[in-house]
Amino acid sequence: MKLLSKFIFKTILGWKLVGSFPKNEKKYVLIGAPHTSWKDFMIGVLVRFATGEKLNFVGKKSLFKPPFGFIFKWLGGSPVNRQKSTNLVDAIINVFNENDEFRLAISPEGTRQYVEKWKTGFYYIAKGANVPIVMFSFDFGNKQVELSEPYYLTDDMQADFNHFYQFYKDIKGAKPSLFNNKNLL
Repeated sequence: MKLLSKFIFKTILGWKLVGSFPKNEKKYVLIGAPHTSWKDFMIGVLVRFATGEKLNFVGKKSLFKPPFGFIFKWLGGSPVNRQKSTNLVDAIINVFNENDEFRLAISPEGTRQYVEKWKTGFYYIAKGANVPIVMFSFDFGNKQVELSEPYYLTDDMQADFNHFYQFYKDIKGAKPSLFNNKNLL
C-alpha cells in the first residue's frame, strides 16, 4: 500500500510532500487546511499511506457499525459516543487520554464551504489534551502538502491563531474562493 500510494501521489498526481510528520510525538492534533474539496480527503489518505504515519480521526459511533465500520477503523477512525453527557471536545480529549498514541487529523474550518472564522474545537482539544498542533496544508497551487513542526500552544489564543495564519496565508486550496485565509479567529 505504501509504494502504491507514493506512486499515485508523486508520479500520477505530480504532488510532493514538504516536511515530515514529527517522529518524537505520539500525540498531537493535525489541522488540515484549506479544506475546500472532497479531493482533500483523498490527498490526505494518500499521504497517510505513503508515509506510513498512523493518523486518526473521530466520527459518530454509528459510522463504526457493520457492515462498513471496519473501513473507518482501518483508515484510523475512532468512534465518539455523543450520547453521554460530555460535549464533543471533552469526548475527544478523553480519547487522547485513553490512548498511548493518538494523532487526530481535523479540519479547523469544519466544512468544505467558505467560513468567516475557523471553528475553535481543535484548539481546545489540543489545550485540554496538552498536545501540540501540527499544521498540514493542501496546496493545490503548488501541488504540495506541507507539514509544520509541532506548535505548542501559548496562553494567548490570538497569538496562536496568528501563527496558524502565517503558515496558511499563501496556500491555494482546490477551490481558492472557499478559503478565508485572512480572518481565522
